[in-house]
Amino acid sequence: MQDAVNEIDAIQASLLRALASPQRLRLLHLLGDRPKEVNELARELELGQATVSQHLAAMRGVGLVEANRDGRSVRYRLTDPEILVACDLMRQVIGRRLSALGSLAAAAGYAPADPGANAQTSPPSSSTQVTHP
Repeated sequence: MQDAVNEIDAIQASLLRALASPQRLRLLHLLGDRPKEVNELARELELGQATVSQHLAAMRGVGLVEANRDGRSVRYRLTDPEILVACDLMRQVIGRRLSALGSLAAAAGYAPADPGANAQTSPPSSSTQVTHP
């Protein structure tokens, strides 16, 4: 049983490494809409086709996407759309973490508690203010 758990952990780590790129995450979200060709994805991401192809190859290698050939055209699609659910869950975790850090920063005087207020980049200081003519 431990061997199976170790294997699953290794597969998960491999999949997460493949997702450790903002461009690949954007690719996932773009492919969540519908299958697309490399040139369409490259245009939407404002990247070269070769770069997008390399990202797609890495994602294919871990089973996140698959290619379907239709004559000369190749469309890529997600192998399991539930990966977007996992990504959304991670974004929720990140949002909660950022909120907690923002509250901590506000309590320490580094940022306003009200997101609409003007942000401070450093804590309040007692130094004199310099004015420029």
